[in-house]
Amino acid sequence: MLVIGRGFIASHLSTIADRHPHAVVVAAGVSSVRVTDPAEFARERALMVDVTQRCLRENLTAVVLSTASHAMYGSTDRIVEEREPVSPTSPYGWHKLGLERQVAESGANWLVLRLAHVVGARQRPHQLLPAFVEQVRSGTVRLYRDTYRDLVDVRDVVSAVDGLLAAGVHGEVVHVASGTPVPVTAIAAGVRARMGLPARLEVVDAPPVRTTVSTARLRALLPTAVLPGGAGYLDRLLDRYVADYAG
Repeated sequence: MLVIGRGFIASHLSTIADRHPHAVVVAAGVSSVRVTDPAEFARERALMVDVTQRCLRENLTAVVLSTASHAMYGSTDRIVEEREPVSPTSPYGWHKLGLERQVAESGANWLVLRLAHVVGARQRPHQLLPAFVEQVRSGTVRLYRDTYRDLVDVRDVVSAVDGLLAAGVHGEVVHVASGTPVPVTAIAAGVRARMGLPARLEVVDAPPVRTTVSTARLRALLPTAVLPGGAGYLDRLLDRYVADYAG
């Protein structure tokens, strides 16, 4: 498997690169919902053209990492599935949806994975867990009320990619998520408790942000795999990774 990219998710996917010579995973390009620069979006679209052309020539499967976040779906009052029509809420969301359509229309074999908020070792400082650790250390954590995040362990993302490619899955859009959004206040409180520091949680009013996605498709495609989510999943994530960033 060729992994394009050198960032957080790419570094973890590289551990299974030798298992799937028929695939190219695009783990590069725009990774922040805050990005609005058309030039950055254009660079990723151009990269996708190069990737899909190679996949066509060499009969490879292009794997695209998209988003299952609020940027794609907005706030939902029910569980949403991959095949439903979507109307993204930000330039980032529209960009990711455009990439999905681009690869699906390319003629190459393809697989789109819509990822929840991925957490794990070696994340960048601005990402959720390392940012919370630094705020706790500073003494104040600033949060938005009624804001939720679906967290998924990067190790579970790697396992899902491994299983889907081993099963020969293509031509699918699949959520890789826990399926259970949790309040950011609970995440921050869990970080604070594990660090043992008396940081103040400053909660600011904001419009509700809660997106709940279905994981039924992933479970149907990988019926025997151990997949993200379930009772205690958030605690296991925090137990595993907070110490890494606080150390």
